[in-house]
Amino acid sequence: MTTIRLDPTHPDPEVIAHAARILRSGGLVAFPTETVYGLGANALDPEAVGRIFTAKGRPSFNPLIVHCADLASARALAAKWPPEAERLGRTFWPGPLTLVVPKRGRVPAIVTSGRSTVALRVPRHPVAAALLTEAGVPIAAPSANPSAQLSPTRAEHVLKALGGRVDLVLDAGEAPVGIESTVVDLSETDPVLLRPGMVDASQLEEVLGRELLTPVAPSGEGARPSPGMLDRHYAPRARLVLLGADGADRLAGETRKAKAAGKIVGALLLDVQPDPWIDVLVRMPFDPDAYARVLYDTLHRLDDTGCEVVFVESVPGDGRWAAVRDRLARAAA
Repeated sequence: MTTIRLDPTHPDPEVIAHAARILRSGGLVAFPTETVYGLGANALDPEAVGRIFTAKGRPSFNPLIVHCADLASARALAAKWPPEAERLGRTFWPGPLTLVVPKRGRVPAIVTSGRSTVALRVPRHPVAAALLTEAGVPIAAPSANPSAQLSPTRAEHVLKALGGRVDLVLDAGEAPVGIESTVVDLSETDPVLLRPGMVDASQLEEVLGRELLTPVAPSGEGARPSPGMLDRHYAPRARLVLLGADGADRLAGETRKAKAAGKIVGALLLDVQPDPWIDVLVRMPFDPDAYARVLYDTLHRLDDTGCEVVFVESVPGDGRWAAVRDRLARAAA
């Protein structure tokens, strides 16, 4: 596996051309988006897409997001393009929003886990945008990590997690958003919020002019309508424990129990006073955008220090924090 460092705002055209050739020839390229690093393959090549599932150990019922160069390229993969998709695409693309719409036949079944819909996104990151333009093909790209584990927000996270399973890693530093995109299903009559992200429900509803529905929780091994719907996801090696309203009291008791069992203990705290028995304390920012930006990188660092259990103070309950709450809940499942 080769790693090449790139300027995040002005990527070297020769490096981008090299990466595009790898994608067109059926290879895998890990690259930064504004959300997290993706593990990319030519979305129209079923064999190449199969390599993503193998590299990640990803279950076949968990579909992939297809990244497109622009709005027109996304429309070209859709059998039906609802007016809501046009409004949301024009408002939030390029950016961290994924739209699920009916797919054209040219999108391979392996990409969509056999479903008749496809998840589409136009990323904002200059490296991703340049790669999509140069490759001339849509890129299927889940997060570049083993299935259900912590998503990578830096190239070193990709290297640590996937080793030699990737042909090329494009290293452009830290992903600026830090958690995965919002996903909205527009394939039926009413729009459904499948996964919260940093484009929040209130922003989407303002553009749509109506409320978003919430999905029925899927279970078993039936195909999911979008990525990010597994109960356990985004999980560090350490056991994550979410503290409730009694955070301060519970933290003291649980920390002592963990230390008595010989565990290395970490904590992500906002306001709660730390217990002296905590081995690695991280004060998290009291802002949802800033919290999301550093969450995965912080959990990667706690894993690297050997933490075996990490206590996490509850974050606020308002809509702006919905994506952070979702990632923490799934990581702790």
